[in-house]
Amino acid sequence: MPTILRPHAEEAFAEELKALSKADKHPRPANWQLSPWAVATYLLGGKLDDGTAITPKYYGSRRIIEVAIATLATDRALLLIGIPGTAKTWVSEHLAAAISGDSKLLVQGTAGMSEESLRYGWNYARLLAEGPSDNALVPSPVVQAMRQGKIARVEELTRIPSDVQDALITVLSEKALPVPELNTEVQAVQGFNLIATANDRDKGVNELSSALRRRFNTVVMPLPASLEEEVTIVKERVEQIGQALELPPQAAPIEEIRRLVTIFRELRSGKTEDGRRKLKIPSSTLSTAEAISVINSGQALAVHFGDGALSARDMAGSLLGSIVKDPVQDKAAWEEYLETVVKERDGWTDIYEASRELLG
Repeated sequence: MPTILRPHAEEAFAEELKALSKADKHPRPANWQLSPWAVATYLLGGKLDDGTAITPKYYGSRRIIEVAIATLATDRALLLIGIPGTAKTWVSEHLAAAISGDSKLLVQGTAGMSEESLRYGWNYARLLAEGPSDNALVPSPVVQAMRQGKIARVEELTRIPSDVQDALITVLSEKALPVPELNTEVQAVQGFNLIATANDRDKGVNELSSALRRRFNTVVMPLPASLEEEVTIVKERVEQIGQALELPPQAAPIEEIRRLVTIFRELRSGKTEDGRRKLKIPSSTLSTAEAISVINSGQALAVHFGDGALSARDMAGSLLGSIVKDPVQDKAAWEEYLETVVKERDGWTDIYEASRELLG
């Protein structure tokens, strides 16, 4: 049987969720699979009384996760907002998996989306044969979550046209969705709530109306606070993805991960880690997610076309593609960084030479 490339959170961490449910003695909101305490432990990691180790899914402020979980235990929806690569989607998936045992009730926001994706559509064969009926109605993931008392997820909310976004207002305020064609409505059962994510730096963003924004409690997802925290995140995710791709764990030495993360953090902040030199900031986001992608691409090169261990040369190509989005502004920023920082740093000659070779 083929191996699933990326199992859903509730499948990949089924044993942890089962152990948490067994050990959970705290009060649970209606239709929640775990208590808020257990959901927080699932996301942030810990050790249970029976010795079961719960791996961290999120590295960062505990308070952010507690606020997000507490929001979902109320009648307000949750909006996770931040720049790309701050684990918004990752956190929303794991929250849904821990609370509902189901992270698959997902709407992916796009610029061309219609209201049907958030409300309901019709099976036109049945509609023509039977006329409007409940059997002919095709519920959206949001409607399914309302009926089942689960968490629905809406990704990239600000990519959705504003008039389509507003289809959520009645759902979030009245906890009901009118179906005028059937002279009825779908009423949400206990446990229903919604997690939306939004990218505040992407092009093509549609601002939320004030009416819709009021229905959400907004939690800003920050970038990792420290170098070591970001290195840990990249290392953990690289190992998880590497297992799925059947790449050897030694293909990504921690030293290379730390060097890459240092480059991203310095260019992102516009200064070196010691604060002594100011730098040009490229237009690319240089997020943690992009760092993970650079390492994975380098791993594949090392395993299939090198000696199996990630080197500067394997990393340089993906690194260039991540940093240089604008061929003029970003290239100038990267070249300046190479000449003024990388070239002068002890032990960084290999990454300097590999990168200069690609720039020509």
